[in-house]
Amino acid sequence: MREWPHRAQHLFTMTVAHPCPYIEGRLERDVVADLNVPNAQSFYDWLLRSGFRRVQHMAYRPACPGCSACVPVRIRVAGMEPTRSQRTVLRRNADLAHTIVPLTATQEQYQLFLRYQKSRHADGEMATMTFHDYRMMVEESPIDTQVVEFRGEEGQLIAVCLTDRVRDGLSAVYKFYDPDAARRSLGTRIVLWHIDRARELGLPYVYLGYWIAESRKMAYKARFAPMEALVDGAWVPLPRQA
Repeated sequence: MREWPHRAQHLFTMTVAHPCPYIEGRLERDVVADLNVPNAQSFYDWLLRSGFRRVQHMAYRPACPGCSACVPVRIRVAGMEPTRSQRTVLRRNADLAHTIVPLTATQEQYQLFLRYQKSRHADGEMATMTFHDYRMMVEESPIDTQVVEFRGEEGQLIAVCLTDRVRDGLSAVYKFYDPDAARRSLGTRIVLWHIDRARELGLPYVYLGYWIAESRKMAYKARFAPMEALVDGAWVPLPRQA
Protein backbone atom coordinates (compact mmCIF):
# COMPACT_ATOMS: atom_id res chain seq x y z
CA MET A 1 0.00 0.00 0.00
CA ARG A 2 1.50 3.31 -1.10
CA GLU A 3 1.62 6.06 1.48
CA TRP A 4 -0.91 8.88 1.22
CA PRO A 5 1.19 11.80 -0.07
CA HIS A 6 -0.48 14.28 2.29
CA ARG A 7 -0.60 12.06 5.34
CA ALA A 8 0.59 14.84 7.63
CA GLN A 9 -2.70 16.63 7.00
CA HIS A 10 -4.75 13.73 8.36
CA LEU A 11 -5.11 11.98 11.66
CA PHE A 12 -5.21 8.20 11.88
CA THR A 13 -6.29 6.67 15.18
CA MET A 14 -6.64 3.12 16.53
CA THR A 15 -9.76 1.85 18.27
CA VAL A 16 -9.62 -0.22 21.44
CA ALA A 17 -10.00 -3.99 21.06
CA HIS A 18 -13.56 -5.31 21.16
CA PRO A 19 -15.25 -8.63 20.32
CA CYS A 20 -15.26 -9.44 16.62
CA PRO A 21 -18.82 -9.46 15.18
CA TYR A 22 -17.92 -12.08 12.57
CA ILE A 23 -15.64 -14.67 14.18
CA GLU A 24 -16.46 -15.83 17.68
CA GLY A 25 -13.68 -15.62 20.22
CA ARG A 26 -11.57 -13.07 18.34
CA LEU A 27 -10.94 -9.39 19.00
CA GLU A 28 -11.27 -6.54 16.52
CA ARG A 29 -9.29 -3.32 16.28
CA ASP A 30 -9.51 -0.75 13.50
CA VAL A 31 -7.37 2.00 12.06
CA VAL A 32 -9.69 4.99 11.64
CA ALA A 33 -9.40 8.16 9.57
CA ASP A 34 -11.63 11.24 9.68
CA LEU A 35 -12.94 12.24 6.23
CA ASN A 36 -13.94 15.75 7.28
CA VAL A 37 -10.96 17.28 5.48
CA PRO A 38 -10.66 19.70 2.53
CA ASN A 39 -9.62 16.98 0.05
CA ALA A 40 -12.05 14.35 1.38
CA GLN A 41 -12.92 12.80 -2.00
CA SER A 42 -9.36 12.16 -3.17
CA PHE A 43 -8.37 11.01 0.33
CA TYR A 44 -11.27 8.55 0.38
CA ASP A 45 -10.39 7.31 -3.12
CA TRP A 46 -6.93 6.43 -1.85
CA LEU A 47 -8.25 4.88 1.36
CA LEU A 48 -10.73 2.67 -0.51
CA ARG A 49 -8.02 1.36 -2.84
CA SER A 50 -5.96 0.69 0.30
CA GLY A 51 -8.64 -1.52 1.85
CA PHE A 52 -10.62 0.93 3.99
CA ARG A 53 -14.41 1.14 4.35
CA ARG A 54 -16.61 4.12 5.22
CA VAL A 55 -19.11 4.73 8.05
CA GLN A 56 -20.57 8.26 8.07
CA HIS A 57 -17.60 10.67 8.01
CA MET A 58 -15.07 8.03 9.09
CA ALA A 59 -13.09 5.43 7.14
CA TYR A 60 -11.74 2.34 8.86
CA ARG A 61 -9.65 -0.74 8.20
CA PRO A 62 -9.26 -3.78 10.49
CA ALA A 63 -5.88 -4.03 12.22
CA CYS A 64 -6.62 -6.98 14.48
CA PRO A 65 -3.87 -8.59 16.56
CA GLY A 66 -2.94 -11.98 15.16
CA CYS A 67 -5.74 -12.02 12.56
CA SER A 68 -6.00 -11.16 8.87
CA ALA A 69 -9.35 -12.79 8.10
CA CYS A 70 -10.94 -9.61 6.68
CA VAL A 71 -9.90 -9.44 3.03
CA PRO A 72 -10.86 -6.34 0.99
CA VAL A 73 -12.48 -7.40 -2.29
CA ARG A 74 -13.74 -5.72 -5.44
CA ILE A 75 -15.48 -6.93 -8.60
CA ARG A 76 -13.80 -6.25 -11.94
CA VAL A 77 -16.72 -5.08 -14.06
CA ALA A 78 -15.14 -5.91 -17.40
CA GLY A 79 -15.85 -9.54 -18.24
CA MET A 80 -18.35 -10.01 -15.41
CA GLU A 81 -21.25 -12.18 -16.55
CA PRO A 82 -24.02 -13.34 -14.17
CA THR A 83 -24.01 -17.00 -13.27
CA ARG A 84 -27.07 -19.18 -13.79
CA SER A 85 -28.21 -18.61 -10.21
CA GLN A 86 -27.61 -14.87 -10.49
CA ARG A 87 -29.71 -14.74 -13.67
CA THR A 88 -32.46 -16.46 -11.68
CA VAL A 89 -32.20 -13.70 -9.08
CA LEU A 90 -32.61 -11.08 -11.82
CA ARG A 91 -35.75 -12.79 -13.11
CA ARG A 92 -37.26 -13.07 -9.63
CA ASN A 93 -36.79 -9.34 -9.15
CA ALA A 94 -37.83 -8.18 -12.59
CA ASP A 95 -40.84 -6.47 -11.02
CA LEU A 96 -38.69 -4.14 -8.90
CA ALA A 97 -38.03 -0.56 -9.92
CA HIS A 98 -34.97 1.26 -8.63
CA THR A 99 -34.62 5.00 -8.09
CA ILE A 100 -31.69 7.15 -6.99
CA VAL A 101 -33.16 9.45 -4.36
CA PRO A 102 -31.83 12.48 -2.41
CA LEU A 103 -29.36 11.80 0.40
CA THR A 104 -32.10 12.25 2.98
CA ALA A 105 -33.18 9.68 5.56
CA THR A 106 -36.92 8.92 5.67
CA GLN A 107 -39.13 7.22 8.21
CA GLU A 108 -40.12 4.68 5.56
CA GLN A 109 -36.48 3.68 5.09
CA TYR A 110 -35.92 3.61 8.83
CA GLN A 111 -38.83 1.25 9.50
CA LEU A 112 -37.50 -1.17 6.87
CA PHE A 113 -34.02 -0.79 8.36
CA LEU A 114 -35.31 -1.75 11.83
CA ARG A 115 -37.16 -4.79 10.48
CA TYR A 116 -34.00 -5.93 8.72
CA GLN A 117 -31.80 -5.44 11.78
CA LYS A 118 -34.17 -7.23 14.15
CA SER A 119 -34.45 -10.16 11.73
CA ARG A 120 -30.80 -10.51 10.69
CA HIS A 121 -28.72 -8.83 13.40
CA ALA A 122 -30.92 -8.69 16.49
CA ASP A 123 -27.93 -8.92 18.85
CA GLY A 124 -25.95 -6.20 17.07
CA GLU A 125 -25.58 -2.53 17.97
CA MET A 126 -27.40 -1.38 14.84
CA ALA A 127 -30.63 -3.05 16.00
CA THR A 128 -30.96 -0.34 18.66
CA MET A 129 -30.32 2.63 16.38
CA THR A 130 -32.78 5.51 16.69
CA PHE A 131 -34.03 7.48 13.70
CA HIS A 132 -31.46 10.14 14.58
CA ASP A 133 -28.70 7.48 14.42
CA TYR A 134 -30.01 6.23 11.08
CA ARG A 135 -30.19 9.75 9.73
CA MET A 136 -26.54 10.35 10.62
CA MET A 137 -25.56 7.08 8.92
CA VAL A 138 -27.25 8.16 5.70
CA GLU A 139 -26.66 11.90 5.61
CA GLU A 140 -23.22 12.38 7.21
CA SER A 141 -21.11 11.82 4.12
CA PRO A 142 -18.44 14.29 3.03
CA ILE A 143 -17.96 12.51 -0.31
CA ASP A 144 -20.11 11.62 -3.39
CA THR A 145 -22.84 9.35 -1.97
CA GLN A 146 -26.25 8.24 -3.24
CA VAL A 147 -29.23 6.37 -1.83
CA VAL A 148 -30.95 3.85 -4.09
CA GLU A 149 -34.45 2.57 -3.34
CA PHE A 150 -35.98 -0.61 -4.79
CA ARG A 151 -39.77 -0.77 -4.87
CA GLY A 152 -42.38 -3.36 -5.82
CA GLU A 153 -45.17 -2.95 -8.35
CA GLU A 154 -47.48 -1.43 -5.74
CA GLY A 155 -44.85 1.08 -4.66
CA GLN A 156 -43.82 -0.70 -1.46
CA LEU A 157 -40.22 -0.19 -0.36
CA ILE A 158 -38.38 -3.52 -0.68
CA ALA A 159 -34.69 -2.60 -0.39
CA VAL A 160 -32.32 0.33 0.11
CA CYS A 161 -28.61 0.71 -0.52
CA LEU A 162 -26.13 3.44 0.32
CA THR A 163 -23.49 3.78 -2.39
CA ASP A 164 -20.32 5.86 -2.78
CA ARG A 165 -18.86 6.87 -6.11
CA VAL A 166 -15.08 7.07 -6.35
CA ARG A 167 -12.67 7.69 -9.18
CA ASP A 168 -12.41 4.06 -10.28
CA GLY A 169 -15.72 2.56 -9.19
CA LEU A 170 -18.67 2.29 -6.86
CA SER A 171 -18.49 1.25 -3.22
CA ALA A 172 -21.45 -0.59 -1.72
CA VAL A 173 -21.44 1.02 1.73
CA TYR A 174 -24.53 -0.57 3.25
CA LYS A 175 -27.73 -2.28 2.18
CA PHE A 176 -30.87 -3.55 3.87
CA TYR A 177 -34.06 -5.12 2.63
CA ASP A 178 -37.35 -6.79 3.46
CA PRO A 179 -36.51 -9.79 5.69
CA ASP A 180 -39.72 -11.52 4.57
CA ALA A 181 -38.55 -11.60 0.95
CA ALA A 182 -35.77 -14.16 1.36
CA ARG A 183 -36.65 -15.91 -1.92
CA ARG A 184 -35.71 -12.77 -3.84
CA SER A 185 -32.03 -12.92 -2.74
CA LEU A 186 -32.04 -9.14 -2.53
CA GLY A 187 -28.44 -8.88 -1.37
CA THR A 188 -27.30 -10.47 -4.63
CA ARG A 189 -29.73 -8.31 -6.62
CA ILE A 190 -28.26 -5.14 -5.14
CA VAL A 191 -24.71 -6.19 -6.00
CA LEU A 192 -25.80 -6.92 -9.57
CA TRP A 193 -27.32 -3.44 -9.71
CA HIS A 194 -23.96 -1.97 -8.68
CA ILE A 195 -22.24 -3.87 -11.48
CA ASP A 196 -24.73 -2.66 -14.08
CA ARG A 197 -24.52 0.91 -12.79
CA ALA A 198 -20.71 0.90 -12.81
CA ARG A 199 -20.77 -0.38 -16.38
CA GLU A 200 -23.14 2.42 -17.40
CA LEU A 201 -20.81 4.99 -15.85
CA GLY A 202 -17.69 3.47 -17.39
CA LEU A 203 -16.22 2.59 -14.00
CA PRO A 204 -13.99 -0.50 -13.74
CA TYR A 205 -14.71 -1.73 -10.18
CA VAL A 206 -17.38 -2.38 -7.58
CA TYR A 207 -15.94 -2.41 -4.06
CA LEU A 208 -17.72 -4.85 -1.73
CA GLY A 209 -15.85 -4.31 1.51
CA TYR A 210 -14.48 -7.36 3.33
CA TRP A 211 -14.77 -11.02 2.49
CA ILE A 212 -14.24 -13.38 5.45
CA ALA A 213 -13.85 -17.02 4.52
CA GLU A 214 -14.99 -18.14 7.98
CA SER A 215 -18.17 -16.04 7.96
CA ARG A 216 -21.34 -17.36 6.35
CA LYS A 217 -22.68 -13.80 6.21
CA MET A 218 -19.83 -12.83 3.91
CA ALA A 219 -19.78 -15.97 1.75
CA TYR A 220 -21.93 -14.54 -1.06
CA LYS A 221 -19.32 -11.91 -1.99
CA ALA A 222 -16.85 -14.42 -3.40
CA ARG A 223 -19.50 -15.85 -5.76
CA PHE A 224 -19.00 -12.93 -8.13
CA ALA A 225 -16.30 -13.06 -10.76
CA PRO A 226 -13.93 -11.74 -11.85
CA MET A 227 -13.10 -10.73 -8.29
CA GLU A 228 -9.93 -9.18 -6.90
CA ALA A 229 -8.61 -9.23 -3.33
CA LEU A 230 -6.15 -6.87 -1.68
CA VAL A 231 -3.25 -9.03 -0.49
CA ASP A 232 0.02 -7.61 0.84
CA GLY A 233 -0.78 -4.21 -0.65
CA ALA A 234 -1.62 -5.46 -4.17
CA TRP A 235 -4.94 -6.30 -5.84
CA VAL A 236 -4.79 -9.90 -7.11
CA PRO A 237 -7.38 -12.26 -8.66
CA LEU A 238 -9.57 -14.17 -6.20
CA PRO A 239 -10.91 -17.52 -7.45
CA ARG A 240 -14.70 -17.83 -7.46
CA GLN A 241 -15.85 -19.74 -4.41
CA ALA A 242 -18.37 -22.58 -4.53
